[in-house]
Amino acid sequence: MNLEKAKKRIAKHVNKGFKGYPLISLTYYGDSKDVANAVVISFTAEENEEVQEQRFASATDVREDEVIQTTLLKIIERANACSVVEAPGVAPLNAGDD
Repeated sequence: MNLEKAKKRIAKHVNKGFKGYPLISLTYYGDSKDVANAVVISFTAEENEEVQEQRFASATDVREDEVIQTTLLKIIERANACSVVEAPGVAPLNAGDD
């Protein structure tokens, strides 16, 4: 799948808003506000359940990485997520290191 198609399909899921669980959330992290070097995708099956996270990183902007964006889309679709939310902008890279 090409990059633009994957990004468009992810955006379509995000634009639907919160529709219940299962919930997927996407948070982009980077050294600056312009480049996201990592993305964390979180899966919550039901309210108050443990969150499962997967982190993807790249030397370049992960938002422009076809493999990563396609992988995120596949995770969203295979999880049968009712809701997909995306944190606005790019968070500081060290904010995701707990």
